[in-house]
Amino acid sequence: MGLLSRIREDISHARSHDPAARSNAEIVLAYSGLHAVWAHRVANRMWKVERLKTPARVVSQVARGLTGIEIHPGATIGRRFFIDHGMGVVIGETAEIGDDCMLYQGVTLGGTSLEQTKRHPTLGHGVTVGAGAKVLGPVEIGEESAVGANAVVVKSAPAHSVLVGVPAKDRKRSEEEHQPLVDPANYALDPALFI
Repeated sequence: MGLLSRIREDISHARSHDPAARSNAEIVLAYSGLHAVWAHRVANRMWKVERLKTPARVVSQVARGLTGIEIHPGATIGRRFFIDHGMGVVIGETAEIGDDCMLYQGVTLGGTSLEQTKRHPTLGHGVTVGAGAKVLGPVEIGEESAVGANAVVVKSAPAHSVLVGVPAKDRKRSEEEHQPLVDPANYALDPALFI
């Protein structure tokens, strides 16, 4: 997928996940979550080149200063990732985020170890993490799960879970709570996308 197509997909996804969005131009100009993701893509590409690791960290820190969202350049992030009201979001170096995930403000995908190993969470496709939630350590959250606001997750959870509480406990999503993964076909590249 080309750069312009990826940007259009990001904008379309943001618009579909934020009922307050009034135009694509507003999203491009005023959505700090999207700006942080775009900066991360640049920093992540740099991070993969050994001699560019320090400049990659500089790019991520400049983005943090501008957006209030800190994404380590080593984090792996899938397509159609959206951060809504992103202030205070922190995503650690070994975090892995699947496609169609969404985070709200104050979320931490943090580590619990000082070892040079996988120490941050893995979110499956379609995971939503509520405001203020902390997902800590090398835990895995299964696809289409939801983490409640202010939950503290320290154990892995299967797909289709709802995680709430401190420490968070998981339960199966009910049919009323079930939200299927977003169909990528809904992101056809419409030439009128920037209107």
